[in-house]
Amino acid sequence: MKVQCVICDQQSSLEDGSPLAKKLRNRPIHTYMCENCHDRIKANTEARHTSGSFQLYSYNTKENDF
Repeated sequence: MKVQCVICDQQSSLEDGSPLAKKLRNRPIHTYMCENCHDRIKANTEARHTSGSFQLYSYNTKENDF
């Protein structure tokens, strides 16, 4: 199965029977990201997290009495 990275547009091939290929084939909302882009984003996120400028936003929801 041929796939293309959504960030750098690098084309790769996956085995048809691999779990990632099955996930991409059965659920079109899932996107493929190559290992280089995945590692780069992971390193940048970890650096932001350690610097203290990383925030997770939580939404306050009201509970219904029903």
